[in-house]
Amino acid sequence: MKKKILAGSLAVLILTAAVLFTGCGTVVSSHTSAAAAPAATAQTGSAVTPAAVTAPAATPSAVSAETEDLFTDRDLSQTPDLSEAAAVTVADGDTVTLTEAGVYVLSGSAKEAQVVVDAGDEDKVQLVLDGLSIVNADKPCILVENADKVFLTSAEGRENSLTVSGVFSGDEDAVIFSRDDLVLNGLGTVTVISSRDGIRTNDDLKLTGGAWNISASDTALKAHDSICAYDGVYVLEAGSDGLHAEDNDDSAGSIVIEGGSFTIRAGDDGVHATTSLTVNGGNLTVSAAEGMEATQVIINSGVIGISASDDGINAGRKSKALSVKIEINGGELAIVMGAGDTDGIDSNGDLIITGGTIDVTGQSPFDYDGSCTYTGGTLIVNGQETDTVTNQMMGGGFGGQPGGMHGGQSGGFGGKRW
Repeated sequence: MKKKILAGSLAVLILTAAVLFTGCGTVVSSHTSAAAAPAATAQTGSAVTPAAVTAPAATPSAVSAETEDLFTDRDLSQTPDLSEAAAVTVADGDTVTLTEAGVYVLSGSAKEAQVVVDAGDEDKVQLVLDGLSIVNADKPCILVENADKVFLTSAEGRENSLTVSGVFSGDEDAVIFSRDDLVLNGLGTVTVISSRDGIRTNDDLKLTGGAWNISASDTALKAHDSICAYDGVYVLEAGSDGLHAEDNDDSAGSIVIEGGSFTIRAGDDGVHATTSLTVNGGNLTVSAAEGMEATQVIINSGVIGISASDDGINAGRKSKALSVKIEINGGELAIVMGAGDTDGIDSNGDLIITGGTIDVTGQSPFDYDGSCTYTGGTLIVNGQETDTVTNQMMGGGFGGQPGGMHGGQSGGFGGKRW
């Protein structure tokens, strides 16, 4: 059954009494304490339920000057304004459609239920997840058809679970699917289990708070235009990529990580961006075929640990809008490579190192096709500190003697600090 809920018409009602929408089985009640949502146990395909984590205290790091315009005050606010909120309790088989801007508090446990946001182009809609549990077979639990921006806010101390266990019936193949901007924040915990993508938006995705456990047979977090992370805890299990930003527009598809804690286990890339991947802070622990991949990978700060079976960090021609490069200006990087034809840091263009600590364990620590500039930072290769950036060329060894611009007969380019 389907019902439309208007925030304005409910705001007064929920302050005085519970409201029952006759015939739809959906209860709209005042925001009071509710029973905790049952833990999700469904498991489908290659999806593996990740370990539970607890939401951190709201103490995000400072936004860098270059990206402070990426987040609004509301993006970063972890506590919603409930003064005019409408409360919605989901029930089995219901489709609840929200058509106006406002704050909606979602709770209850249901099967084959869906919350749909279909509001105006300028409307901002905030969904507060307050002990919400939905298990569906073939459709998104939350579907954003239209809005200016939608905030998914986990209520403080509350546990929520959203699961799609079977084959999706349409192109909207994520547990949370949005056609517009999406913000994940809050002070609670959300567990998402999917037979395809976990959370997907066709626009921008902001990650600013909450604890998010996502297990997906395909990609855990996916956006078209960009992914920007500020804070929060994210445990991501993915058959394909952990974080993925890609669009048909060659100039879109960027990722910026200002902060937050990411634990990623992925079958393909841990973090994948079409254009640029910039890390200005945060903690990332990645186990994947390739740890990070983009046209440009720029690391200015943060703590990054990568275990990879292919390349640890790779810059390749994903976009014609940017030159290909890896640039490391700071941070702490520890990369452990699998056996075989693998590279710790692999740039199909230039490699620039000006700072930070880079610790690579593997047969080929560095591989670059363009030029290498090394002016600062600490390099550790297989447990030994060095001042030489070696280059693993096709068919070659680790480069020549320290200090030379050219390596041995088949060794590529050794590069001492310039």
